Amino acid sequence: MAEPQADAATNVSFKIDIVVIGAGQAGLSSAYHLSKLGLAVGRQFLVLDSNPTPGGAWQHRWPSLTLSTVNRVHDLPGMQFSEAVDTGDGAVKASVAVPEYFASYERRFNLPVYRPITAKVVCDRSGRLRIETSRETFSARGIINATGTWENPVIPAYPGAQLFRGRQLHTHDYRGAEEFAGKHVIVVGGGISALQHLDEISQVTSTTWVTRREPQFREEPFTVEDGRAAVAAVEDRVRRGLVPGSVVSVTGVSWTPALRAARDRGALKRLPMFDEITENGVRWLDGTEQRADVILWATGFRSSLDHLAPLQLREDNGGIVMGGRLATQVQKDPRIHLVGYGPSASTIGANRAGGAAARELATYLSLV
Repeated sequence: MAEPQADAATNVSFKIDIVVIGAGQAGLSSAYHLSKLGLAVGRQFLVLDSNPTPGGAWQHRWPSLTLSTVNRVHDLPGMQFSEAVDTGDGAVKASVAVPEYFASYERRFNLPVYRPITAKVVCDRSGRLRIETSRETFSARGIINATGTWENPVIPAYPGAQLFRGRQLHTHDYRGAEEFAGKHVIVVGGGISALQHLDEISQVTSTTWVTRREPQFREEPFTVEDGRAAVAAVEDRVRRGLVPGSVVSVTGVSWTPALRAARDRGALKRLPMFDEITENGVRWLDGTEQRADVILWATGFRSSLDHLAPLQLREDNGGIVMGGRLATQVQKDPRIHLVGYGPSASTIGANRAGGAAARELATYLSLV
């Protein structure tokens, strides 16, 4: 799209009604619904993307994550994934297939995505929202924030971490199992990513698996009702202003053929979380030690919301009180919707929430 032109009257680079921050699943879904509501593309709403190319966080996923191993890629509204990507080839990398889909989606619906540009700070300015970025400054009446979590990996603090002579990395930086051949790897975490890493790495070298809580595996298939119950549980938390919980902590992890194979070769022997990190590995409270060359932290991500800090949206406990039909509207400031936060963190949740956020914000601003 054409770059925004300066508006001398407001002393900002671009004045617009709604800015969508983020062009992943949640951001594109929101933009699609804003367009369908009749808002003028590029004049009444705009999408800012920090990535140089389409694909959101998917373009940064590890190469071994393919269409056959990824949890699931849900269709964006109005266009099926299979229309842009050959889904019959399960060996296609997710980091290639999903960006290809997103790029086709942006073109088909003429979505006004401006990239690469990073939102640095959002603050209130004379009744509007001032958005300072790595390039221009914008002035908006409302914001749909869809920045996701990929750029905010979580590595918990443990005593001795700075002493470890080996390598520490997070899922964010994981590229594949082959680089760990011949080394002992400790995989930390009980979520889907942790188990995928553990499965791959345990096929090329020795591993130790540790988690804070006992993982909950489920024999029965994951149903639509299970998904709704999980989303409802997380939605209840954010409506009460609590920090969103992990969906997997509600649903458990379903057995897959890959996980059953990992179990059969002994890779899923889980140990409780260690108490400290040493120069050469980790140590538990009873004195048991495990030597290691690598600690892989598959310990999740937090929502990337630091740019919204000046608006003081958080409660003392770190949560944000959310409202609206699908819990996307910030109660402290109805001009701001968070999509991809809490119950809408999944790809299917982001689709539904994008539509709700677009309609509610456009109505609140009297644009429809």
